[in-house]
Amino acid sequence: MDRLIAIIGGDGRYLELIRQLKALPNTTTILVGFDKLEQGFTGLKQIDFKDLKQSNLDVIILPITGTDDTGNVDTVFSDQPVQLTREWFKKLKRSSLVFTGITNEYLTDATKEADVSLIPLLNRDDVAIFNSIPTAEGAIMMAIENTDYTIHSSRIIVVGFGRVGNTVANKFSAFGAKVSVSANNITDLARITEMGLTAIPLHELHEHTNQCDLLINTVPAPIINKNSIGNLPTHGLIIDLASKPGGTDFEFAKKRGIKAILAPSLPSIVAPKTSGKILADVIKQILQEERGK
Repeated sequence: MDRLIAIIGGDGRYLELIRQLKALPNTTTILVGFDKLEQGFTGLKQIDFKDLKQSNLDVIILPITGTDDTGNVDTVFSDQPVQLTREWFKKLKRSSLVFTGITNEYLTDATKEADVSLIPLLNRDDVAIFNSIPTAEGAIMMAIENTDYTIHSSRIIVVGFGRVGNTVANKFSAFGAKVSVSANNITDLARITEMGLTAIPLHELHEHTNQCDLLINTVPAPIINKNSIGNLPTHGLIIDLASKPGGTDFEFAKKRGIKAILAPSLPSIVAPKTSGKILADVIKQILQEERGK
């Protein structure tokens, strides 16, 4: 019997994800929340959410944003409301896999109560590292669009040395920028130095922003505060790549006349096709591993 996959909602990345999953053998894919697409997907069934029989589903793929705190799903390509209640999840087969980009307390608890597996894709190292590439390219694009000087020889501070911060620092350095990276972990500071970049302990960040043209934050915590912003040159630019609400005091930046841009979800904006393929490749790998079991 074919494995039944339901893709419920999603943004531009999911158009490529759908194309990729459509080619899976021994699989039937159902689309929910794509009825406003001008061009449909030949051979795939599109149905209304109310007609979806969850007891038949083997795989459920939710949008990158998952659900809100009451189970509502954001359907970019549809106006129909979709709410995944706790009771909805309880009608799934216990063997069902639920994929999401990120999770929250509601989604985690609802799937746990239903005793079904929840897989937050953006928590995985492979997805996060692959996604860091279009994120870095998007940051470069925004830097070019919002400055009147070259990246080459610019003084750039990247805050955070996680999966995104590492790639961002690498890419800007390759453009010839003078890159510093601010981090807490002593091992990260050693690695930053080994890479030929300038390491700044996070508690000393404010002492270095006076020599900064572009400040890029990757940490989803209130890191870029008044002390750091207050020392930035008037031409300084802040690009915050952290998830909403970011880690920048945007109100203070505005008062100082410093342009600060919150830019989460750059992969979906800059390279939706590549980002969709990344998600599809990981999902296919997980499904193959599950079938092997």
